[in-house]
Amino acid sequence: METRDLKAIYGKLQALKGINLKFPENKVTAIMGPSGCGKSTLIRCLNRIHELTPGAKVQGEVILDGINIYDSKVDPVAIRRRIGMVFQKPNPFPTMTIYDNVVAGLKLNGVRNRNKLNELAEKSLRMAFLWDEVKNDLKKPGTALSGGQQQRLCIARSLAVEPEVILMDEPCSALDPIATAKVEESIVELKKEFTIIIVTHNLQQAARISDYTAFMYLGKLEEFGETVDIFENPKSELTEKYITGKFG
Repeated sequence: METRDLKAIYGKLQALKGINLKFPENKVTAIMGPSGCGKSTLIRCLNRIHELTPGAKVQGEVILDGINIYDSKVDPVAIRRRIGMVFQKPNPFPTMTIYDNVVAGLKLNGVRNRNKLNELAEKSLRMAFLWDEVKNDLKKPGTALSGGQQQRLCIARSLAVEPEVILMDEPCSALDPIATAKVEESIVELKKEFTIIIVTHNLQQAARISDYTAFMYLGKLEEFGETVDIFENPKSELTEKYITGKFG
């Protein structure tokens, strides 16, 4: 997946100013930067959620497997199946059981075979490191879980439809350190099968789990590279100041 001269606009505000970025396959790419720099807007453009906001527009290209997802012939709903999204605040469907939360997307896509649903539900919950904690409580409401478990449930729900890319917008910001460690453990495992792009305000988290890091500032991509290089030998003075806590 890559972006080519990607611009995002809210009314008269240009939130992204020509982003050119290639996301390596089966790696974790962290997007970091101070508040308001365009991190969340960027990943919302990657699966066409940005355009759902009134007054929002996108210019440029987002390429997935050689196809521009903003081409007029491309179905945005199909794109959102291929590019999953996990939001900042856990959002399990409140009227559904744990099981039904996981398979909701499958049912919307027409999957009705009970064996197939059961198989993918268990697989997704295992990949999200949640199966052992909920396997005897699948009929309980998803909202009965702790905050960290709810976030892993949302990850499992995203995984069930078998996407190619998973976007995460500060998925641990509302979680305690123990729950954060569980989510991070699942992210590191998930990159074996998926390309993961995560927005994080936590520099330590980016250093722990990402292979590549993009630093953004005022809607522009300031620097991109392997995480170890970004943290140990940043080329941009702005990147160095942000990492060392001199601003942000």
